[in-house]
Amino acid sequence: MSSAENAGDADTLRLDLRGVKCPLNWAHAKVRLESMRRGETLELTIDDPRGARDIPRAAEAEGYGRRRRPRG
Repeated sequence: MSSAENAGDADTLRLDLRGVKCPLNWAHAKVRLESMRRGETLELTIDDPRGARDIPRAAEAEGYGRRRRPRG
């Protein structure tokens, strides 16, 4: 199940999509992205390898920018 929360940064929203399989994880992320204002950041936590590969590509294809944060 997905859950959303505000991060410490007021312009960042975190969305926990662990356990949600592709393509539903992209659907959840896209709904959230569509409700955000320009300049806000969506931080995803996902554990589906297919989603980790496909979500950034789908977001870029929809015109959203992306920043990759290193694991660790």
